[in-house]
Amino acid sequence: MTKRIGFLSFGHYQDVPGSRTPTAREALVQSIELAVAAEEIGIDSASVRVHHFAKQLASPFPLLAAMAARTSRIELGTGIIDMRYENPLSMAEQAAAADLISAGRLQLGVSRGSPETSLRGYEAFGHVPEDGETDADMARRHTDLFRRAIDGDAVAQSDPRMTGWSSPLAIEPRSPGLGERIWWGSGTRATAQWTGEQGMNLMSSTLLTEDTGVPFDELQAEQIAVFRAAWAAAGHEREPRVAVSRSVIPITTDEDVRYFGVRAQADSQDQVGMLDGVQSRFGKSYVGEPDVIARQLADDAAVQAADTVHLTVPNQLGVDYNARLLRTVAEHVAPAIGWVPAFGRATTAS
Repeated sequence: MTKRIGFLSFGHYQDVPGSRTPTAREALVQSIELAVAAEEIGIDSASVRVHHFAKQLASPFPLLAAMAARTSRIELGTGIIDMRYENPLSMAEQAAAADLISAGRLQLGVSRGSPETSLRGYEAFGHVPEDGETDADMARRHTDLFRRAIDGDAVAQSDPRMTGWSSPLAIEPRSPGLGERIWWGSGTRATAQWTGEQGMNLMSSTLLTEDTGVPFDELQAEQIAVFRAAWAAAGHEREPRVAVSRSVIPITTDEDVRYFGVRAQADSQDQVGMLDGVQSRFGKSYVGEPDVIARQLADDAAVQAADTVHLTVPNQLGVDYNARLLRTVAEHVAPAIGWVPAFGRATTAS
């Protein structure tokens, strides 16, 4: 199994002391520049998080298209798009257009989404759950229509006054293969099983809304095993992909110590607590000397079980800082988990 690594940016921006992304424009432009730098380093993917009503990245497709136009190899994705907020047919058009610009490099993570700053913000976007339906049900309904639309299912009828005949119509444009590059963000073993049954790739959440008392990485590895078993039982023909996210901060300079030295101890353990009334477990951060982090990641059960590891980056520190962070990980940390740079990988690798 080829091991891939990538970066995941939340795209924070705020005009506060020390921030190198004081405005939305800086956050967007720097996301593009970091994707370019990551491709030059040999990193496999560049992904962005999507949040609404917050000073973070929110509308992914213009950004993904711009990243695609400036790069040629690196995978481009989301981690994740909250489907409660999305018009599935409009999203299908935008996703196909961005994927065509990228020549088939999009890897779209979708899900019900995580807690937002707004109260039922999706209703402000015009999406209200139907009678007897939860917001999670609505997210799955939106996802089903989106997937059918990108696969070319008819979703409207032609107007004979315009076409001269009546026939079913599918969304245009469409991008071949995009349907196989949809990932569901899963926070529980039950959702992981559903994802495998549905034939979507698995993007295991950094926040698991269940806690059995075992360490985060082991619980996440259980989730991955459940997903793969469900995938096999469903009889899907292609090999599924699995991604996990980790906060990885190598400490190699005085600047790193100033920013993250305290976190080396404070965030070195899993965090367990209540979220929306549910006992939840959040994974620890990997902060410290590169060789120490390398050994820790090599022992991380979920990192070993996944084919893709997304590294969450402190985007407000700017492109140069994050490019240096990614280069340090690529040279001194990632080889311990079996990764080799994309440009040094055999072309037949999968």
